[in-house]
Amino acid sequence: MPICPSGHASEAADYCDVCGDLIGGAPAAEPGPGGAPACPHCGTPRSGRFCEVDGYDFDTGTMYTVELAIDRAAHAVPLVPQPRTGSAPVAPPGPHALVAADRAYFDSVVAELGPGAQGLAFPPYCPERRVPLRGGEVRIGRRSASRGIVPEIDLSAPPEDPGVSHLHAVLLAQPDGTWNLVDPGSTNGTTVNGGTEPIPVNAPLPMADGDRIHVGAWTTITLSLQEGPP
Repeated sequence: MPICPSGHASEAADYCDVCGDLIGGAPAAEPGPGGAPACPHCGTPRSGRFCEVDGYDFDTGTMYTVELAIDRAAHAVPLVPQPRTGSAPVAPPGPHALVAADRAYFDSVVAELGPGAQGLAFPPYCPERRVPLRGGEVRIGRRSASRGIVPEIDLSAPPEDPGVSHLHAVLLAQPDGTWNLVDPGSTNGTTVNGGTEPIPVNAPLPMADGDRIHVGAWTTITLSLQEGPP
């Protein structure tokens, strides 16, 4: 029984009846009308790589069959998943605060402290995080078990900002849907929107969408006050 180049036993002596490979002695593509090559099996003039009638591959001299396609697919190199270039639309968030380590704010603190800034170092890694603004008040600070303080915007997680008080500032919701910022008396004060003068203690300051709250040595909290599901 003839053996094809791929190792299949074939009853046909010209082309393997398993994969379609040329075994040897198969007829070559003869010129058709006008000198164009024709399929050696059915005589159909060539109009592309494969014969439109029986699937003969003019480039390789093999028959392109379903079995051959399956065999090639089984030995093909697996496709590597490619990263998605787009993403599904994200629903607009509700009111929230974006907490981040702000290098520009840190540099301004270091410049103001001068020699007193020795020992302060900007954190090499501090991922941003979003905290939803819910309820009547949102406290900003560092948790304290002994004092029972668990602020909604908790800045005690590493890397801990050393300039933040346990109860540093509070965002208060107003009946009309706006928010006020209050500093109840933090040790190092609270500034907004790149300013250098701390806001007055216990004096409510109306906040707007996009306003930035600066606390501690490097923390900036940017407010997003648009409506929508959080």
